[in-house]
Amino acid sequence: LLAIDTSTETLSVAVGDGSDKCLSFTGPGGATASTTLIPQVLRLMAEAGWTFGMLDAIVFGAGPGSFTGLRTACSVTQGLAFGADVPVLPADTLQAVAEETRYATGASRVHSVLDARMDEVYAAAWAWQSGAWLSTGAATLGKPEQLVVEAGVLMAGNAFAAYGQRLERN
Repeated sequence: LLAIDTSTETLSVAVGDGSDKCLSFTGPGGATASTTLIPQVLRLMAEAGWTFGMLDAIVFGAGPGSFTGLRTACSVTQGLAFGADVPVLPADTLQAVAEETRYATGASRVHSVLDARMDEVYAAAWAWQSGAWLSTGAATLGKPEQLVVEAGVLMAGNAFAAYGQRLERN
């Protein structure tokens, strides 16, 4: 798989085959993502020794997130996938935060919280059950203070840098 995410202020690109070997790049997103994305994709594919035709699919971060970032990831993914005749798979960015958190901490209940800018956060609660993430409620958009998180659930995401103490549990 080739995976691309430009939905936040961070650009992420990775290639992997399901084994422990995964090649990745993480760098600044935003306005610079469109100039960095394709060169990093090409570098990682070359480093892996893969052609685009060898891919099973191309995955892109489908948000929520920045409109421009989502459009960048989606359009690049669709162009590459069309040229290589491989399928496109959307990945929920809030679910990806939950998986990254589970991988790093072992948490099985995560409330993903991303900076939506304009004094709001995107949020969704997840539970790891039977080897898959299950949404435990609808994704929300609102003020940081309005976020309700159950006791024992780990909050994770980039919203802490922007809203810090405003994300304290009620």
